Amino acid sequence: MRSGQAVVDAPKPATGGATGRLVSLMKSTVAPLEGNKVRLTVEVDEAEFDKDIDAAFRKIATEVRLPGFRPGKAPRRVLEARIGVAPAREQALRDGIPVYLSKAVREHEVDIIAQPEVDITSGAEDGPITFDATIEVRPKVSVPGYGGLRVEVPSLELDPADIDGPIEAEQRRHGSLVDVERPAVRGDYVTVNLAGTREGEPVPGLNTEDWLYEIGRGWVAPTFDDELIGATTGDTLTFSATPSGTEDEADFSVAVTKVQELSLPELTDDWVAENVGEHETVADWRQAIAARLEAVRLGQVRQAFLERTTQALADLVDDEPPEALVNQELQARAQGLVQQLQQQGIPFENYLAITGQTAEQLTEGLKDASVRAVKADLALRAVADAEELVITDDDLNAEYARIAVSVNMKATAVRKEYERQDAVVNLKAEMKNRKALDWLLHRVEIVDPDGKMVERSLLLPETGGAGSDLPSTDETSTEASEA
Repeated sequence: MRSGQAVVDAPKPATGGATGRLVSLMKSTVAPLEGNKVRLTVEVDEAEFDKDIDAAFRKIATEVRLPGFRPGKAPRRVLEARIGVAPAREQALRDGIPVYLSKAVREHEVDIIAQPEVDITSGAEDGPITFDATIEVRPKVSVPGYGGLRVEVPSLELDPADIDGPIEAEQRRHGSLVDVERPAVRGDYVTVNLAGTREGEPVPGLNTEDWLYEIGRGWVAPTFDDELIGATTGDTLTFSATPSGTEDEADFSVAVTKVQELSLPELTDDWVAENVGEHETVADWRQAIAARLEAVRLGQVRQAFLERTTQALADLVDDEPPEALVNQELQARAQGLVQQLQQQGIPFENYLAITGQTAEQLTEGLKDASVRAVKADLALRAVADAEELVITDDDLNAEYARIAVSVNMKATAVRKEYERQDAVVNLKAEMKNRKALDWLLHRVEIVDPDGKMVERSLLLPETGGAGSDLPSTDETSTEASEA
């Protein structure tokens, strides 16, 4: 046995995907190659492979019409005499090799990330089967300094203006417009007769009378509001501007018939008691707003803590991630975006217009995010290995139970579905990543924008096993319902 190779007899049966039977009498070896690849060599006994040929003949029997036999009932010896062994052997190779390769991958715990390249080295025509599979595997990365990370999070403290905003919004809802005899300023309301033309023809949507408009909204054209500032009642403004959402200039004529300001009601206990339902005084109202905003701010800071910790760890990875992993992540993100837009009834073209980007820019942004996500995943795996974090049977059973609740299934059914799809290894890897992230979050140094230390207990609620209660980010979260 050469160094770097391991020979594994396969005494344990495993269900064969294509043939639906038990696989045995198979040997496999694995050897490392350059560039995050391995070569998996698989040898299948001739008698064992003959079972695949039997299965192939049964499949062919359903497609071949022979006198005296019902479809699918012609025996192998009759089919072999009619068409020979070659077609069945070819079918058996197509159906059997993926099964043998899958079993060898599981036996050697090969972390495959891309479609293997398979080369049949012997047995294509007769005898035992031997094939090589060149497999790209997930690389192991180095994350030096992961134990001394320092992240900055937004301040937890509210600014008084944060509380003033909702109060003013409610006052404005109850405000009244008052005529003013002065030049208009930003925030004033003007009533105008608006005419927009292009080459003498009215522009659709830009011709109206007695239109009440708040200066500062920026609805009509980029420079429209600036033209209105300084206008007084009776003024007629003429100018050219490019209407929002268009590319060609239009000629505007705006007759100002009224300038008004919004007068807010006085903020008193009586006004609050009369207009703000559940509160009796200004102080009570401010306190309630502050409590609500503090809860929102805490959630935002916790999410920022999670994301910035994950990003700080990913930044320690110098190597570029494999293109196969990036493409997988990119495809998943693109599909997720398309599904989200479809659910919201937003055409893709409209989404691009709303976000102000081209399809190429969107793809580039998704790819950048995919690279960061893959780096974060590789880095978390490295931390888990370095800290010897493991997923116990109890952890796994608890995860099955958690997933079962979210998808309304029994835990045993969830487990069987993961096992059927050969997805248990991936699930345990995701759980181990969450444990690694949990480990980091309990050790990273946390500061606010002023460099002051932030109390960890404020940002990190007690978590369950394998980090199951951690908030999620697009880099680390996994949809439980994938099972």
